[in-house]
Amino acid sequence: MGTLKQITLYVAVCSFISSSSAFSLNNCTIRTPLKDIQPKVLCYKMGFFRIPWIPRNTRILDISFNAFAQIQIGDFSHLSNLQDLNISNNKISQIQEGALDNLSNLSRLNLASNRLREISRGMLHGLTNLLVLRLDHNYIKDIDVTAFSTLQNLKVLNLTKNHLHYIEKIKPVLASPYLEELYIASNHFDAFKSYEMSTNPLSLKILDLSKNPFATFQLTDNIFPFLNHLDLSYCGQNGTMTWNITEKTFFSSVKTLYFMDVHISAQNAANVLQSFQNLLNKIRLNGNVELNKTDLLLNACSPMLQVLRLKANKIKHLEEHMFDPCSNLTEVDLGDNEISRLWPSIFIGFTQLKTLRLQINKLTQITNSFQMLSTLEFIDLSRNSIDTLTCNDFANLTQLKNLYLYSNKISIIKSCLFKDLKSLEVLKLGTNNLLRIGDAFSNGPHSLVELQLTFNKLSKIEKYTFRNVSQLNSLSLQDNQISEIESHAFGGLKNLTSLLLSSNKISAKTLTKNQDVFSGMPNLKSLGLDTNSISFSDDQLKFPPFKDLKHLRVLALHSQRRGIGKIPSNLLQGLSSLEMFYAGNINLAHLNPDTFKFSPQLWFLDLSKNALSEDHSIPAELFHPISRLTKLILSRTQLRSLNFLLNANLSRLLSLKASGNEIDTINKTLIQSLPRLEVLDLGKNTFTCDCTNEFFIDWAKNSNSTQVLYLNKYMCSYPSSLRGMSLSAFNTESCTLNIDFICFLCSSIVVILTLLLSFVWHFLRFQVVYAYYLFIAFLYDNKKKQSGSTFQYDAFISYNAKDEPWVMEELIPKLEGEQDWRLCLHHRDFEPGRPIIDNIIDGIYSSRKTICLITRNYLKSNWCSSEVQVASFRLFDEQKDVLILVFLEDIPTHQLSPYHRMRKLVKKRTYLRWPKPGEDTKVFWQKLKMALEVKEGHKSDFLIP
Repeated sequence: MGTLKQITLYVAVCSFISSSSAFSLNNCTIRTPLKDIQPKVLCYKMGFFRIPWIPRNTRILDISFNAFAQIQIGDFSHLSNLQDLNISNNKISQIQEGALDNLSNLSRLNLASNRLREISRGMLHGLTNLLVLRLDHNYIKDIDVTAFSTLQNLKVLNLTKNHLHYIEKIKPVLASPYLEELYIASNHFDAFKSYEMSTNPLSLKILDLSKNPFATFQLTDNIFPFLNHLDLSYCGQNGTMTWNITEKTFFSSVKTLYFMDVHISAQNAANVLQSFQNLLNKIRLNGNVELNKTDLLLNACSPMLQVLRLKANKIKHLEEHMFDPCSNLTEVDLGDNEISRLWPSIFIGFTQLKTLRLQINKLTQITNSFQMLSTLEFIDLSRNSIDTLTCNDFANLTQLKNLYLYSNKISIIKSCLFKDLKSLEVLKLGTNNLLRIGDAFSNGPHSLVELQLTFNKLSKIEKYTFRNVSQLNSLSLQDNQISEIESHAFGGLKNLTSLLLSSNKISAKTLTKNQDVFSGMPNLKSLGLDTNSISFSDDQLKFPPFKDLKHLRVLALHSQRRGIGKIPSNLLQGLSSLEMFYAGNINLAHLNPDTFKFSPQLWFLDLSKNALSEDHSIPAELFHPISRLTKLILSRTQLRSLNFLLNANLSRLLSLKASGNEIDTINKTLIQSLPRLEVLDLGKNTFTCDCTNEFFIDWAKNSNSTQVLYLNKYMCSYPSSLRGMSLSAFNTESCTLNIDFICFLCSSIVVILTLLLSFVWHFLRFQVVYAYYLFIAFLYDNKKKQSGSTFQYDAFISYNAKDEPWVMEELIPKLEGEQDWRLCLHHRDFEPGRPIIDNIIDGIYSSRKTICLITRNYLKSNWCSSEVQVASFRLFDEQKDVLILVFLEDIPTHQLSPYHRMRKLVKKRTYLRWPKPGEDTKVFWQKLKMALEVKEGHKSDFLIP
């Protein structure tokens, strides 16, 4: 069975996670724990004009105080689990019929303070389980007859402050058979006639008709058999209202009547009150200034009446016997009047009175006025002008449990004041003029549980001041001028759990002057020392002030007026049970790593509003003793980084708030170091919008375990070009290295280059080879020019090896033997072991001329072609006669076509031809000699095109 439940829960959680996508909602927060599969989502006061995206399994949704103008079909279609929906305080003037059809589980719907003018036929259809509906503060004038027909379970309906003019307009709402509470105050009903509302008994228990200008109230049928509470306050107009109740039993079930500030005559008021057959238990007659109070009480009071409220009636004097008709009252409220004097005889008739409220009057003294009220349990005398209390003022009040005397002018409390208050549990003496306590509590009250002494002028707490109120559980001393606390000042308070000393003048000296400042309170759980003048300069204290508070759970030291300076390493010594520590706004610049070594149970830490900007202000070791920390607040601490949390070992941290700092980057390692984080607030930081925050942005958007509060409000501060842009709008896809795309791109480039190189080699290889040789020649030519070297040879002979016999037999003997020319020949002058192309270039550029011996074999030779290429480059680069073409064979022009370079040269230049067999060779040698002898800059027929 247990396994089945676990599986069901797991499926539900997974369903929620998948449906909600992430917890970082725009302008909304999830207030319930994230493990709750039906969360509470708050989106109020966010300026929405349309319904935002809401997690599918939301249980409670508050989108009040926005700017919605209408509710459309589909806005809530996915929220079938919604139970409580608050859309109040918007501008809704229309709800489309069917827009709420899918909210079958909704039990509470708040549409108050909108602009609805009617309740149409299908507006509320589908709300079959609705229990509470608020439509108050709208402009509703009309309600369709069938509007409430599907609301079979409705119990509470509020239509207060609308524009309904006729009570018959209310009739459609009575189609809800179990309606128990109906509020139709502040409309424009000038007549209430029961038959216009219904003739059948209704299930109503509470009916609010207040603030309607009734001129007529007529009840002819017993339609309110279960009515318990009726509000007729502020009704009537012009002092008249016809009151017609045909049977006095019609209101026999009413126990509570609100009849405040009615605008009717005394006689009509009497008629109203007499209609309740003296069966009322509670009545409010507040604000009936113009009615005679004695007559009012005569008609209102009865033996059944228990609670009477007469607030704000401008009563100045309480007359004797005025409450005689109300002798069985248990509570009387006479607050906010002008009563200045009391005497015992006024209350002589009360035999069961337990609560008496006299707050906000003009009393200056009590004068033993309550001695006859032995049953009294609660007296409120606050906000008067009482300045003196005598020993007999509360005599005989042995049953009194609560005494409120705050906001008076009391300066002295005598020890005899509480001598008879054997049962007193709560005493409030705040906002008086007390200068000292002295022996005020030397005689008790021994049963006192709560004592409030706030906003007085106490400067010193003396030794054993409270030892005779040993049952005290809560002691409030804040907002005084306390600067001195004697040893054992709180001695004897063995049951005290809460001590508030905030907003005083307590200093470090006050706490460390002796060892027993807080002794005598072994069960103290909460201590407030905030807003004092505590500051420390020592790293360690001689007398740790909290050493005796072993059960203290909450310590507040925040907001010290001059700043605390530093927290001594042993300040918290003895606080082994400390769970919550408030240390915000104390101008703290550094925390000692040993600060919390005495408080291993700490789970809440507030360090907000401090100056922790330095890199080592918060050492990681600080958190090692408090591994149970679940909530950490670091807001407005000038932090530049949260990297100190990397090694803090905060594996249980659930909530981290660090808003208002200078944090620019959140990395992956930091997030991974907080595995249980549920709530993260980093608003108003100086984020950098670049790829360093890529992980954080994507994680914040998509995390289904951590809620990043108001992510869409995080703004970019850097770079300047993106300043003011939403961090969540930064495109993180530009940071992702797409391996697949890169592989595709590289593969495409390789294929294209392969095809391109194949094409070039097939169709343009000669041009490529030519370009290569031109480049090599260019480099060599520059080198020669820079070195300024002279020619080593008169001519470089470019020929094919098959033509070598002619060279050896004809050319060399003639040019070197007879004409004394220096020739550069392959087989003789090339440097062995050197690259051939280097030898060719060196030979051509070391010779004044290049003689190409052209034959068919020559044209077919790659190396000969290279020599022609280099020689051609030298020809066009230097613009000199450096090239002599000699055809040893007769080659037709068309046979030169495949040899682009040679054909081009032949077309542009004159060449020599070796004579045919039998022809005279003298002319040939003579022309060759002439070509070799041409000086620099002189044109030759053989060299110039």
